[in-house]
Amino acid sequence: MSRGNITRRGRDSWRIKFELEPDATGQRQTRYVTIRGKRGDADRELTRLLSAADGGTLVEPRKTTIAEYLRAWLNGSNGLSPKTLERYKQLAEQQIIPHLGAVMLQRLRPSAVSDWHDTLLKRGGKDGRPLSARTVGHAHRVLHRALERCVETEILARNAASAISPPTVEAVEIEILAADQIADVLAKLAEHVLYSIAALALATGMRRGELLALRWTDCDLDAAAVRVERSLEETADGLRFKPPKTKRGRRSISLPPSTVQVLREHRRKQLETRVALGLGKHDGEALVFSAPGGSAMSPDNLSRDWLRTCRRMELPLVSFHALRHTHASALIAAGLDVVTISRRLGHSNPTVTLNIYAHLFRQTDSVAAQAIEAAMRTSEGTDGG
Repeated sequence: MSRGNITRRGRDSWRIKFELEPDATGQRQTRYVTIRGKRGDADRELTRLLSAADGGTLVEPRKTTIAEYLRAWLNGSNGLSPKTLERYKQLAEQQIIPHLGAVMLQRLRPSAVSDWHDTLLKRGGKDGRPLSARTVGHAHRVLHRALERCVETEILARNAASAISPPTVEAVEIEILAADQIADVLAKLAEHVLYSIAALALATGMRRGELLALRWTDCDLDAAAVRVERSLEETADGLRFKPPKTKRGRRSISLPPSTVQVLREHRRKQLETRVALGLGKHDGEALVFSAPGGSAMSPDNLSRDWLRTCRRMELPLVSFHALRHTHASALIAAGLDVVTISRRLGHSNPTVTLNIYAHLFRQTDSVAAQAIEAAMRTSEGTDGG
């Protein structure tokens, strides 16, 4: 059984020493790793190293390729959520390992990272097709994060991916429903199964996963508010509820009166369906939006159903996520301050909101300039009278 200990080397530096099983000649094997951070970080790293050693997946840094390290890191304790981990593994296997996997970890240079970017942009996609700058950027961030872990544990002295910036992504204007389309879309959906969830999305700006994780116990219809406490995530392993990524994600959102009425009617119909199916009344975990039997709905299926409905009913062809953007657009047009909008949307900070909706704020600012110009001209006319 592997054993190890931790020794402090400085204010925030720790040396981890651990023993491996003897090699084929019976020679004792001792490994040393230095890690920066708190004692708890060192404890977790020792646990990870011992687990990897006992499981036969521990890698020797000086002899390790990028492919070996990436796979070991992604299969270890990396702190990634299941959905993020699934995406990282996909990017590693499809965009990083085929091009950089054979390079020794210690020999990766910034020039190789730059050449890798160029290759992906020219022929990194399926059947040798070009990849978008956005996808290349995602792959770059996976490599950067993995190498940063090497720097933190002093396997590497520097992160080769830090010296090279990912390709610039051209700003794409977000899709929204125009102000004069919102009422028409809701009117056409009035008798459709997607009406209630679309109305709540437009009224609150909640994310798809937040809507599908919402329970009736999270709704206070008398107070005209809903509380976001969790989200529904879909991976290859299935569905799972998870807490918000940041403390700002957990929030209370006020509802307009019309949406309260929509939810009351939706609840009435849902109860009728449950009684017809012999399921009885809701329990404490009953979902606001669910399959007929009460189970959680697939977020991906919701997106697909939405687009199919838009085509069939000749509605504006926008994604379901565009309803969240439409909500934000309406708040910006109404002149709400960015802090209030950020909190309602559950962004980690107002900077995120400004980055996403910069063009909408610019349009509002232009209108504000025109308004003050008109006011100033009126004032000048009055002063001259």
